[in-house]
Amino acid sequence: MTILITGATGLIGTALSKRLLDQGHTIHFLTTRKQKIINTPTHKGYYWNPTLQEIDLSAFTDVSCIVNLVGATIAKRWTPAYKKIVMSSRVETTNLLYKSLKELNHGVTSFISASGISLYPSADTAVYTETSKEVAANFLGEVVVAWEAAADKFKDLGIGVAKIRTGVVFDSSQGAFPKMIQPIKMGIPSVVGDGSQWISWIHTDDIVAIYNHAIDHNLTGIYNAVAPVAIKNTEFTKLVAGFYKIPMWAPNTPGFILKLFLGAMSMLALQGQLVSVSKLESTGFTFKYPTLDKALNNLLKK
Repeated sequence: MTILITGATGLIGTALSKRLLDQGHTIHFLTTRKQKIINTPTHKGYYWNPTLQEIDLSAFTDVSCIVNLVGATIAKRWTPAYKKIVMSSRVETTNLLYKSLKELNHGVTSFISASGISLYPSADTAVYTETSKEVAANFLGEVVVAWEAAADKFKDLGIGVAKIRTGVVFDSSQGAFPKMIQPIKMGIPSVVGDGSQWISWIHTDDIVAIYNHAIDHNLTGIYNAVAPVAIKNTEFTKLVAGFYKIPMWAPNTPGFILKLFLGAMSMLALQGQLVSVSKLESTGFTFKYPTLDKALNNLLKK
C-alpha cells in the first residue's frame, strides 16, 4: 500500500513511517523544507507550502491512505500570533489536501487525522467517550472543533475518515514527558496545582501502533487514543519520584505561578480529562503500555 503522511518528520510521524516501511509499505510524505526531500523506491518526499497554497500533486500518485499528522506544537506561549499558527497549521493544511484531492482523479479511500482529547472540558469526575457532546470553552476546544470539521469534509469525496483524539504522548527523549520529569530528576518533586487534574497519557509506541491499526483495519469515526489507565498529577509525581528514589518533600507549585509565566498555556498543566478507550479496544487493539508504571519502566531506563 502507498500511504501519504503529513507531519512525517515529527515525533509520531517519524516512528510511524519507519514502522510502515518495515512492513513493506511505500511512504510518501509532504514537507515544507526542500532539503528534506528524498526519493527512493519506497520512501519519497514532496514539497508543499500551505501558506501559499502550493503542493506537489505527484505526492498523491498511487496513494490509497492519507495519515494527517501535521500541526504546530501547542507547547509554546500562546500569543495572538502563535494561536493563528496553531490553528492554520491544522486547518489550512487539511483544507489544502482536500482541495487538491477534489481536483484529482485519485485512489484515496482512507483519511486518518490526528485530533486531541483537549476537545473535552477539564473535569475531575466526568468520563468522556467519543459520543460525549461537551466541548471545552477555550482555545484548544476551538482548534479541535475546526480541525475535525476540516477532516470531515473528505467524506464528501467518498473517503472514509478516522479522527484519532490523542492525549499527552510520553516519549523518552521528545515532547512533553522529558519536560514534565525534569524538575523531579533535579530533586524537586513538586505537584502541579492541587494535583487532582487527570493526565490522560499514551506511550509513543502505542500511539504509533494505533495509527497502524487504523490503517490495517480501515477504521472510520472518532477514537480516543490514550492509555486505558489515566493518572492524576499527584500520583504521576509520586511514581516518577519513586523511580528516582527522591522523597516527596517539595510543596505544590501554585497554579497562579504557572499562569504568571505561561499565560493561557498553563491550562496544559492545570487541567485534564478522563477519557474512555473502550471503543478502540472493541476493534481488537491491545495496549503495550496500559499503565504508567509499566511505561515508566521503559521510558526511564532508556
